[in-house]
Amino acid sequence: MDSTDIIINIRKIVRSINLESKRIQKDYGVSIPQILCLNYLYHAQNFQATQSEIKEFLNLNPSTVSGIIQRLERKGLIARLPKSGDKRVTNLILTTIGESMLNNIPPLLHDRLSKKLNNYDQKELINIETVLEQLVNILQISDMDASPLITDEI
Repeated sequence: MDSTDIIINIRKIVRSINLESKRIQKDYGVSIPQILCLNYLYHAQNFQATQSEIKEFLNLNPSTVSGIIQRLERKGLIARLPKSGDKRVTNLILTTIGESMLNNIPPLLHDRLSKKLNNYDQKELINIETVLEQLVNILQISDMDASPLITDEI
């Protein structure tokens, strides 16, 4: 295997992610980061969280997260509620429409990858992580914002 084979394999991964992202956007009208936001709320206590908690989970900058939240709110997938006991804080809550959409979206590529990776032992996972970190360092992209999923749709 030479460097061309490595680059081709990386391109296959990136292309698969891009195609999935476009398909989800076309079929469901939401981006992958928007789905991740909905999923975070789905698993949060009482289906709600603050914008700061969502920002921390997605590992994206505040303005990007604000845009994601605004688009989800316009679609009726989430709603803003004042926090009980502290009206200065606003919680974001998953609506029944948002939950329904989330339940209808097929498992994403990163979900399938996560399940497969769970079958590997710790040593194999460390090897995979080490190689990926090397690639990130080679490409000098370690400071890039990234949600829990690599995607071009935000």
